[in-house]
Amino acid sequence: MARIAGVDLPRQKRVDIALRYIYGIGPARAVEVLDKAQVAPEIRVKDLSEAEVGRIRAVIDRDLKVEGDLRREVALNIKRLQEIGSYRGLRHRRNLPVRGQRTRTNARTKRGTKKTVAGRKKSKAKK
Repeated sequence: MARIAGVDLPRQKRVDIALRYIYGIGPARAVEVLDKAQVAPEIRVKDLSEAEVGRIRAVIDRDLKVEGDLRREVALNIKRLQEIGSYRGLRHRRNLPVRGQRTRTNARTKRGTKKTVAGRKKSKAKK
């Protein structure tokens, strides 16, 4: 089993797909890492040699910020926004959408389950 950046890669998947299990590596970055490590993307993880795993690990360690370091950086960025009192920081603190999405409708994931408020029913127009 290949273990890279503290993550066990699934053995049956292709290497370019399996690398996406590492936080901070997506489709484009996975292909980029494999090109630099000179490993074919269609090889399965179980068929990788130790030398190939070592090359992939070396490229990731040298060039990318992944897993714990990246999570820490993102958390510090959010904390900084909250401390300076920016609008984005306030949205993070209130657990609301940060990037300009509407909240009058939708945003249920962020806002939680619907809370019914008394007296909010529309009255019918009289004829």
